[in-house]
Amino acid sequence: MAAIAAGQRGRRVLLLDHMSEPGAKIVISGGGRCNFTNRDCRPERYLSRNPRFCRSALARYTPDDFLALVERHRITWHEKTLGQLFCEGSARQIVAMLLAECEAAGAVLRTGHRVSAIERPDDWRIVTDRGSVTASSLVVATGGLSIPKLGATGLAFDVARQFDVPVTPVAPALVPFTFTGAAQEAMRSLAGLSLDVVARCGTAAFPEAMLFTHRGLSGPALLQASSYWQPGEALRLDLAPGRDVGAHLKQRRQTRGKAELGTILAELLPQRLAQAVAAEQDAPGPLGGLPAATLQAVAARLGDWRLVPTGTEGYAKAEVTRGGIDTDALSSRTMEARTVPGLFFVGEAVDVTGWLGGYNFQWAWSSGWAAGSAA
Repeated sequence: MAAIAAGQRGRRVLLLDHMSEPGAKIVISGGGRCNFTNRDCRPERYLSRNPRFCRSALARYTPDDFLALVERHRITWHEKTLGQLFCEGSARQIVAMLLAECEAAGAVLRTGHRVSAIERPDDWRIVTDRGSVTASSLVVATGGLSIPKLGATGLAFDVARQFDVPVTPVAPALVPFTFTGAAQEAMRSLAGLSLDVVARCGTAAFPEAMLFTHRGLSGPALLQASSYWQPGEALRLDLAPGRDVGAHLKQRRQTRGKAELGTILAELLPQRLAQAVAAEQDAPGPLGGLPAATLQAVAARLGDWRLVPTGTEGYAKAEVTRGGIDTDALSSRTMEARTVPGLFFVGEAVDVTGWLGGYNFQWAWSSGWAAGSAA
């Protein structure tokens, strides 16, 4: 996007990629169909030390702008839940669209060029394993540390530190949680089971699906919560959102008193989870014979299950990197480093992390466009 915007302004543009094929993250995104933006890219759905930083770029290149580009290239798309827009066909269509726009703008793409050094004796000098190039402006759009098998590196952070541009602490985000001990054993027995929950971390709450895995918890609700989570902090899960579990159990105790607790819980939960919760209470026998305190404990467990993850699956499974180039060091309008004229940082490398569902792609498009319009 930065190359397209700069090329359309008549700038001579060289786009370097150390991978042999461009757009690896785009290709795998959205199950191969690329959740390329979200209709509701409000600034409050982005995490940053400066929550206002993303406003300018998002306002100047919007989801509608990118959608217009998609439609101009005759890429069919559909809207899923929560404003998420996907290709009907392949994510490779988005890569092809961007490459076509680069070519039309006169931007030159060179793949398989690994950067070994960046110098600035006067203009920028970028040294690669295939020679060196010079330029008056340098846009660093190399992403964060997430999914290293696709070529992710910390190059952007290294460049920032080299030129004394501050970097905030980074961590995996939009990433599954892991557990150990008895908690992990319980989750392993439920692996593959999915249900709708409300996941809370601090003041953030996400009503989406949760998935049990062999190592812990995943699914959209938990991935969202992970962006807000700090080590040692508890997650809070409502396993029966919108249901008054206590009232349900009380009513069933009167009408189905001979049924076992697991049978009644299966009216609210998937069968395996219902049986696991019942077994956890060590409450055999018919529902009508259980103490009211037991039923209250079950209701509390389902409505507000509190647990502390051991950690996360890390950058290998994280969709994005939280933190990055300090936004206080950048112009929100141009993405240029305030103390290093001609140096720009965009996308995931910057301390702007979007929610799951196309928000991070839109930040890439918007911030790239902002930098390309000024570089």
